Amino acid sequence: MSNIPSAKRVFMFLQGPHGPFFNLLAKMLSHTGAEIWRVGFNAGDQVFWSRPDRYCPYREDIRDWPETFGNLIREKSVTDLVLYGDTRPIHALAIQKARQLNLRVHVFEEGYLRPYWVTYERDGCNGHSKLMGMGLSDMSEALQTGSLDEPAAPAHWGEMRHHIFYGALYHFFVLFLNQAYPKFQHHRPHRVQDEFRQNLRKLFWMPLSFVRRGLATLQIQASGVPYHLVLLQLQHDSALQAHSPFANNTEFLDQVLCGFAQGAPGHHQLVVKAHPLEQNGKDLSATLKNLAEKHQIIDRLRYIEGGKLAKILRQARSAVTVNSTAGQQALWRGIPLKLFGNAVYAKPEFTSSQEISDFFAAPRRPDTQAYHMFRRYLLETSQIAGGFYSRKARRQIIRAVVDMMLSHHDPYEALAAGTAPPRQYLQAVGA
Repeated sequence: MSNIPSAKRVFMFLQGPHGPFFNLLAKMLSHTGAEIWRVGFNAGDQVFWSRPDRYCPYREDIRDWPETFGNLIREKSVTDLVLYGDTRPIHALAIQKARQLNLRVHVFEEGYLRPYWVTYERDGCNGHSKLMGMGLSDMSEALQTGSLDEPAAPAHWGEMRHHIFYGALYHFFVLFLNQAYPKFQHHRPHRVQDEFRQNLRKLFWMPLSFVRRGLATLQIQASGVPYHLVLLQLQHDSALQAHSPFANNTEFLDQVLCGFAQGAPGHHQLVVKAHPLEQNGKDLSATLKNLAEKHQIIDRLRYIEGGKLAKILRQARSAVTVNSTAGQQALWRGIPLKLFGNAVYAKPEFTSSQEISDFFAAPRRPDTQAYHMFRRYLLETSQIAGGFYSRKARRQIIRAVVDMMLSHHDPYEALAAGTAPPRQYLQAVGA
């Protein structure tokens, strides 16, 4: 796409993160002179959008969506598409149509270096990211024009409770105010009422869960036993569903526990850490117990229900995941890492190609210098300090990303061309 002046740009927003982030981003873009539109698919989308005159409700079946979206593009003279994640059906179909019509596609996602950064890319993310086809030598060359130091992470953004709150609120609106959208289909397999109840339950039990996680972590740390860490993702995680060989976490865990039983030294233990937003802890615990009995490692298996990763990761011998971004925290600490799916950081220089049993027997350490170069490349390009869910974190993103969206270059091209914002402009300064 040619470099269109901002006054002639027309941005069409689809679904975003739960909460007000897309609404605030659209307001800032409108100050540049750009025209803004939003397509909403349920009451949650509508409530979090403050411009009813710039809102297009979609109330039809998903089979009619590509044609309707194409008509909207032509009717509104849309030049740019903005969305969160690229694999949910309405987004995947929209991206396909946008490419046919030569639109610029802006994709937001949780950070590859979460929780202190978010991801902004063009055309696709995760397994569809441009990073998938890049070699480390190209990144190293591009960094010659970048900053010298990696930015430090802020003390905290306070994101998790806000994330859960907005998830509960969004699903409340969909559950009780969705009469105008009778054909809406959630992109996740769970029913909306289940999502709402689970978010409320998570909020209510947060203090008790915090205590349980802390005690479990202390027990593992005090045991003196060598352990390997399994980093789980949510069952509906798009990276797991669209970019891995597994249909669910059970398939992944079965393979990991089998490899641990066959390869790990007899005095080692396996610690399985759930995702912080995991809603089905009891089911997951029961699944782990059944698999541990199957592979005869019931006395060598520990389970932690989410929580902070740093404390339990610090003393781990190795880490295993499908393709969770949490794997990068292991690499940052020089801990051997085994992946099973596609990920932007699945580079042979620092992720293991060993069979899983061999990995547990003698995990190979990553090339930490290569990884730190890769991490610095991410921070110079697609990773923006901030978060979607707390007020200060949202402001931090918007301060940086609007200029990036208006740029003719995507974040990776901008660094190579020398037009990327200076490091201090993107640096995380704290919450």
